[in-house]
Amino acid sequence: MSKQSALREKFWELPLEELNDKEWEALCDGCARCCLKKIEDEDDGEIYWTRIVCRYLDQDSGGCNCYSRRSELVPDCLNVRAMDIMAQLRWMPASCAYRLRAEGKPLYDWHPLLTGSRAAMEAAGIAVGQQVLSEEHVHPEGWEEHVIRWVDS
Repeated sequence: MSKQSALREKFWELPLEELNDKEWEALCDGCARCCLKKIEDEDDGEIYWTRIVCRYLDQDSGGCNCYSRRSELVPDCLNVRAMDIMAQLRWMPASCAYRLRAEGKPLYDWHPLLTGSRAAMEAAGIAVGQQVLSEEHVHPEGWEEHVIRWVDS
């Protein structure tokens, strides 16, 4: 099967390794939770999520303004396609479609692939939207002041 094939019916139910490039990209719900900056406690390894997002995030659409160059411009950007999802679960939100499918779980009923729009996802409070701050406005030494509890990992 070509890497650029069309979207197959209910492709989101397939194992991740069977998805073509278009299906892989379409699986993302666009919530932008993966764009939230995280702090790892050096003592116990615990991950703390902040409300600080990457400078390249379009907060209205949930999309990246430099998607094709993201790994180059932001070396610590989570490149889900290139990472071992099961080994890096703690860096991904529990609601992430890639994580859910890697764990063999179905998508949540608010996912845009199931509803046809972002409205249900936004109503469920999944999209980060305007509850975040760009990293451009927060000094890295002040990230601890922006730790949040509304994202499960």
